[in-house]
Amino acid sequence: MVQTLDGKVVAITGASSGIGEAVALACAAAGATVSLAARRSHRLDALVERIEGEGGKAVAMVADVSEEEQAQRFVAGTHEEFGRLDVLVNNAGVMLLGPVVGAPTEEWRRMIAVNVFGVLYCTHAALPLMLEQKSGHIVNISSVAGRVASAGAGVYNLTKFGVGAFSESLRQEVTAAGVRVTLIEPGAVATELVEQNREEIQAVIRERFADTTRLEAQDIAAGVLYAISQPENVSVNELLIRPTSQQR
Repeated sequence: MVQTLDGKVVAITGASSGIGEAVALACAAAGATVSLAARRSHRLDALVERIEGEGGKAVAMVADVSEEEQAQRFVAGTHEEFGRLDVLVNNAGVMLLGPVVGAPTEEWRRMIAVNVFGVLYCTHAALPLMLEQKSGHIVNISSVAGRVASAGAGVYNLTKFGVGAFSESLRQEVTAAGVRVTLIEPGAVATELVEQNREEIQAVIRERFADTTRLEAQDIAAGVLYAISQPENVSVNELLIRPTSQQR
């Protein structure tokens, strides 16, 4: 039975679309106050307006979490605004695929900056606050690509395998202090991630998943809500969520 999140403060990165937006809506509907970070202010403002129109409470903070100062400002600003921080959802991420040979190396730097350092910077800022209040929950959105490596996804695999390893190490480090850590690994989801790629790569991705009915962002949000709404003595460490028709 899913509990409400009344009185909880949930901070979500990459909240302007896709999984982040869906998580924000789900948490707000469950009673949480949500603090939303992303780079696109107009999308954040529209989401806050929607949440408040549905009776929820939300605040938007424009931030690129791949920049340490901006990540710290988002987390600290959330805590200053609401006096606590119960859940941090590290959702911001990019998926830039393609073979290693001839790859634009700027794509590698962007993925590592957002997918790895974004998680590290936000977590680093949030942990002292959670340890002080003797409770908290870090949710890291990874990918099935953090379990199964594929040709053409080498650097994306690297970032997501890294998030998985970091999450388990972090869990062992903070669990005795009452802070929970959950790793969420989505399979193919209908979001904007594919459109971030070069056109020729987009075609390859679409062909690969032509026979797969992709998940909706709300499906992943339901998994996040399940994990963070458990009683304090229950820690959901890992959730792998794939479309039924996805083989790998």
